[in-house]
Amino acid sequence: MAKRAPFYSKRGIIRWLPWASGLVLVAGTVTFLIVFFGNTAEPLPEATRAPVGGTPAAAPEPVQKTVPLDPKARRVAGEFILTAVARENLRKAWTLSGPDIRQNLTLKEWLTGNIPVQFFPADAIDRAPMKVDESFERSALLEVALLPKEGVDIRGQVFFLGLQKVGKGKQARWIVNYFAPRSSPAIPIAPE
Repeated sequence: MAKRAPFYSKRGIIRWLPWASGLVLVAGTVTFLIVFFGNTAEPLPEATRAPVGGTPAAAPEPVQKTVPLDPKARRVAGEFILTAVARENLRKAWTLSGPDIRQNLTLKEWLTGNIPVQFFPADAIDRAPMKVDESFERSALLEVALLPKEGVDIRGQVFFLGLQKVGKGKQARWIVNYFAPRSSPAIPIAPE
């Protein structure tokens, strides 16, 4: 009995070539039929379509219109810095703070001064310029730079301060609902 040529030899390739050609022809025919005929079913009416996951998709939120920063919002931001951040008038700071700042503290706990707001002494503040990042009808985001007086051994720092308008009509007022340092990654010093 003669030995068969290995698959990778010239004679082996010639022997398997018709089979490979037939497989390519079948695959091509199936692909053609799928592309040409595709899904011939009629689409379901909109009312009978079931949403994916069983719940309807949420409608996208409308784009908020940018407005100039309300002077009352700027005033609340300044008062928050002089009260909560400086720990000068914690009762007033309580009224200016929203639930995200208060973090479930009671007024009694808040008045101890152990609050989730970074401290910066009022007598060390030279200036506190504010930059408006976002300003909408009912919310705003500011960057506040607390710059120390000359000769004071405290470094200046920039904070994000988020404001939110609560209530309606004459009862509406601004509160601070976010206050956190804006940090940037440390830049390593290259070895010499």
